[in-house]
Amino acid sequence: TCEAEAARAAMGGSVSLLPRELLGEYQELTFLSKQEILLAYKRFSELLPKEERENACSARVPKSQILTLPELRANPFQHRICRVFSTSDSGDDSMSFEDFLDMLSVFSDSATSDIKSHYAFRIFDFDDDGTLDRKDLEKLVNCLTGQGKESRLSNAEMEQLIRNILEESDIDKDGTINLSEFQHVVSRSPDFTRYGGLQW
Repeated sequence: TCEAEAARAAMGGSVSLLPRELLGEYQELTFLSKQEILLAYKRFSELLPKEERENACSARVPKSQILTLPELRANPFQHRICRVFSTSDSGDDSMSFEDFLDMLSVFSDSATSDIKSHYAFRIFDFDDDGTLDRKDLEKLVNCLTGQGKESRLSNAEMEQLIRNILEESDIDKDGTINLSEFQHVVSRSPDFTRYGGLQW
């Protein structure tokens, strides 16, 4: 338990360890190996203030600290990633160790394309309504092309691109892309997980 972990640390243990029973449970519930879970625990603990590291299992890391990770710093979807993986009741997008582990698991090479596409859909669904509509697609394109004037698409270019995306993806022609339509398109694009923002 986390209490045992804290006791070990208090008794002079230089490195606080993840309890063995939790390690096994996390291996079963994620796409991560034992070594990857232990490394994740170390990285998560290092994001906490020193005085909170002993209780890393029950601590939450603020979003501002999560965003310091090199893998997220340059990711155009960093804020959405934190929102999707955070289970914080307060809506502050802070992460527990289990949230952090879920995020790493989805981004791991071992995660299935179905899992990756499911989370990609949630990340791209900016208004969290369960569909990708024109506003979501516009935000998605802006994230991918950058917000600067020189990289921003004109209104006509944006409209044409969104029309093309919907024409290719909106199977039921309701003006939005639902999860199954998104997964269908992704299944035809094997490079999606490599280039779609879900490679860690």
